[in-house]
Formats: sequence, structure tokens, C-alpha cells
Amino acid sequence: MKRQQDLSAPRARRRFGGVQVDTDVFGSFAESIASFIGTAQFLVYQTAFITVWILHNVFAPDALVFDPWSRGFTLLTLVLSIQAAYAAPLILLAQSRQERRDRVIAEIDRDVAERTQNDTEFLAREIASVRVSLSDMVTGETFDDRLERLTDVVETLGRQFESLADRIDPAEPAGNAAATDDTSSTVADAN
Repeated sequence: MKRQQDLSAPRARRRFGGVQVDTDVFGSFAESIASFIGTAQFLVYQTAFITVWILHNVFAPDALVFDPWSRGFTLLTLVLSIQAAYAAPLILLAQSRQERRDRVIAEIDRDVAERTQNDTEFLAREIASVRVSLSDMVTGETFDDRLERLTDVVETLGRQFESLADRIDPAEPAGNAAATDDTSSTVADAN
């Protein structure tokens, strides 16, 4: 095996007879031929061509016959064989190009589906966190309930204060021990 001197550049492809074919142009040409061969229009044209060929070679004078019936339409068979020999590889080439395109499209679709799934999972997590945050927030109903309980506590404390104020005589001096004992016992009872 010969070793290539310059390893930084890829090896050039060997050309057969110096002919280089652009695969994209030839592939699109093959696809156009294959798509035409697969139509009803092509079948009608081919049927008309074969019918004219056979009728001409059967009913024309012997001087104008170029593919006689006695030899079994050898030339017609050769023409149809050549057509089939070229049509089959062209159709296969068109199919392989279509498969490559389908593979690329499938990869793109797979990537898009994966991104969509990731985005959906992210949004689901965000919605769940928003729900948790909202469940911790005070709603209007909860606020009203808490306000009512606070109002009840304030009213109860107000009533207890009034009852204590009624028990304490404002004329008694503040240093009287008996009044202090009564107030202490009243406050203890209220608690």
C-alpha cells in the first residue's frame, strides 16, 4: 500500500475516463424520469407507441417493414429491454434519494418532537410551581375568615376589658392592696 504524502487533504476520487458526474443534477434528472415513468400518461404513450409499431410492421408493405412479425418483433423487444434496463436503475436511484430525504426529515421531526417534549415538561413544572405558590397565598375567602376571627378576638377582649373596668372603682386609690388582688383575680379569670 502506498502512503500518501499529504495527509491534511482528502484523497481525490479516481475518475473513470476523466468523466465527473454531478450527483445532485443526475439525481434530480433520475427523479424526473422516474416520476414520469410512474404516470398514466407514460403508459398511454407507451401503449400507443407499441400499438403503432406492431400495426405498421404487420400491415405495411414489405418494403417499409423494419421489424417483421416472422422474426417475432426482435427490434421491439430490444427497444423495450433497453428501456427497462435504464428505467430500473433510474427508479432505484430516485428511491434512494427519496429515502435519504425522508431520513433527514425524520431526524428533523425527531429533534422537533424532543424539543417540544422538553418544552412541555418545562411548562408543566412551571405550572406546578405556580399552583404551589398560589396555594400558599391568602385568598379572599381565607382573608375574610381570618379577619372575622380577629374581629371576634378583639370584641371578646373589649368585653373583658369593659367588665374589668366596671369592677374597678375609679374612686379607690391605686395603691390599695384589696383592689389590686381583685383585679389580679379578675384578670386571671379572664385568661
